[in-house]
Amino acid sequence: MKKIEATIRPEKLEAVRSVLADMGILGMTVTQVSGHGKQRGIALQSRTGEYRVEFLPKIKIEVVVVDEDLSRVLNAIVSKARTGEMGDGKIFVVPIEEALRIRTGDTG
Repeated sequence: MKKIEATIRPEKLEAVRSVLADMGILGMTVTQVSGHGKQRGIALQSRTGEYRVEFLPKIKIEVVVVDEDLSRVLNAIVSKARTGEMGDGKIFVVPIEEALRIRTGDTG
């Protein structure tokens, strides 16, 4: 099993959630986060002059999938989250050693 941690633009959440649901992936954790990559935020203009927003709002989606579904799920996330511009986000894949359902005590 693998855990996919995808940090995406907030406006792409519904498209990504929808495509994952269509694939039968219904369980996920969604967190509002902020950060920046190479672009180090963005410069904005106001009446008083230019200012810089260092940390941009992002959405972090965490999904656990079986190894066989990994590349299919990754491709689906990328296809729905990509704009081609800086700030589209990142995806990390982490191995899962064990899973435990708290309610029942089921493992695996």
